Amino acid sequence: MTALLSFLSKMLPTQTAYAHCDLPCGVYDPAQARIEAESVMMILKKYEGLHEEYQKMRAIMIKEQRAELVKHHLWILWTDYFKPEHLEKHPNLHDLFWRATKAAGKTKQSIDPADGQKLLDLIAEITEVFNATKK
Repeated sequence: MTALLSFLSKMLPTQTAYAHCDLPCGVYDPAQARIEAESVMMILKKYEGLHEEYQKMRAIMIKEQRAELVKHHLWILWTDYFKPEHLEKHPNLHDLFWRATKAAGKTKQSIDPADGQKLLDLIAEITEVFNATKK
C-alpha cells in the first residue's frame, strides 16, 4: 500500500491551495438555516389550528426534522466558514452559535411560536456577522 501511495504521489503532483474557507466563497450562507427556521416557525404558528391528531403528529415530525436541519446548517457555517480572524473581530461568535443551536433544539421541544421567533432572531444576528465578514 505504501508503495502505491508513493507511486501515486509522484504521478499525481499535489498543489497547495489557499482559501478563506474550505471551498471558494459563495458556498456558505446562513440563508439555509434561516429558510429551515422559517419552516419551523410556520409549523409553530399553524399547530394550534390543527384539529386532527395525525395532522399534529405530522407537523411535529416535520418541525423536528426542520429544526435538526437548522442545527446542521449552523454547524456547517460555524465549523467550515468562520475562522479565527472572524472570532477576533466578533468575540461573541461562540456564544451566538451556541445560543442559536440551543434555540433550534428548544423548538424541537416546544409548540410556542415565541421559541421560533427567538431562533429567527439569533439567525438574523449570525447573518449580520456573516455579512460583515464578506466585505
